[in-house]
Amino acid sequence: MKWGEITELHPGSFVLVEAIKASSSNRMRQLEDIAVIQDYDNPQEAWSGYKEFHKLHPTRELYVFHTSRSDVEVVEEFFSGVRQRI
Repeated sequence: MKWGEITELHPGSFVLVEAIKASSSNRMRQLEDIAVIQDYDNPQEAWSGYKEFHKLHPTRELYVFHTSRSDVEVVEEFFSGVRQRI
């Protein structure tokens, strides 16, 4: 699904989405095909949903966006350090 379709189907919502098809160029991630996992009314619920889903499926590419955005831009940042699981 394209972002424009998602904004029409879920107006004024926070959406937890998965990138089905994506590519990278100049540290920007282009999300070409996106699947909506869940929509939410507020950001706290959306981030809680993200964390819960990410725990179950850590290898899937997940994002939370508000559908008022005209486009979804993701800047890639690379982590080079030690991660500690709590």
